[in-house]
Amino acid sequence: MKHASYFRLLSILFIGIIIVSCKMNNKEESKKKEVSKVWDVDFLDEFQTFNPDNWQDQRIWVNNETQCYVPDGAFGTREVSDGTLKLKVIKLDERQSCDNLDKHGKQHPDTEYVAGRICSKNRKEFVKGKWTAKLKMSSNGEASMFPAWWLLGAQNNESPVEEDNENICWPLTGSGEIDIFEHHGDHMKDEFTTGAIVSLGECDKGDWESKRRNFPATLNEWHEYSVEWEGSDLVYRLDGKEIYRNIGEGDKYPEPMFAILNFAKITDSPMTGKSWIMEVDYVKHEYRK
Repeated sequence: MKHASYFRLLSILFIGIIIVSCKMNNKEESKKKEVSKVWDVDFLDEFQTFNPDNWQDQRIWVNNETQCYVPDGAFGTREVSDGTLKLKVIKLDERQSCDNLDKHGKQHPDTEYVAGRICSKNRKEFVKGKWTAKLKMSSNGEASMFPAWWLLGAQNNESPVEEDNENICWPLTGSGEIDIFEHHGDHMKDEFTTGAIVSLGECDKGDWESKRRNFPATLNEWHEYSVEWEGSDLVYRLDGKEIYRNIGEGDKYPEPMFAILNFAKITDSPMTGKSWIMEVDYVKHEYRK
């Protein structure tokens, strides 16, 4: 009887040890899951200077834009001062020649408007994760304004081309587009558009409407505009709050992507004043461990 009681006690202790061990393992797994929800920063530019290791000017003619993108901040189109980047559209006193080419090699016509556009292509390119920029506009929206903060696949075949694998046309995989912030002044005030461009499987064939939505924001005040990959979804946030989600679209962007900041003039509507400004406090990319 004593032996039976002894073995029963050992069995109870053994079961207790197993239960405690399981609970500890569950706690460890929970901790791992909690850690995986934490974002780590692997790129941050707070624009104390213009860092050529992070950005380069992008001079290209797209969307029939009426301005000319110029390099090196010519005419004051790109300026870093007081800890922020300013990208501008500037109205000149007279028309000047423009060397921007479209994807078919056609040269932009002479224009009285010049502007700034930078990209992190061949500099800072990341697979998935989370991209955020804090920015504001100089006004709440005017006709012909077309500023944007967006991502493009790193194998895009548009200028500048520096690697052999940059040979994929927009918007096929490898050259896909995600718009985090886009404002079209001809159609909206204190609103912006966010969402993914859906590839239709051919060069230059993209669906601009089905996966993009407009949202209110006071454009001349500071806001954080971000997109993150959450599982298979793309999640868009304004000041950290989810405002929109492209369900299942995240898996369609497996490629490294680079960031673009630009201010364009999109139509022939006359420009009020001499300049429009998009001011950027910082850009960052984060990843989960």
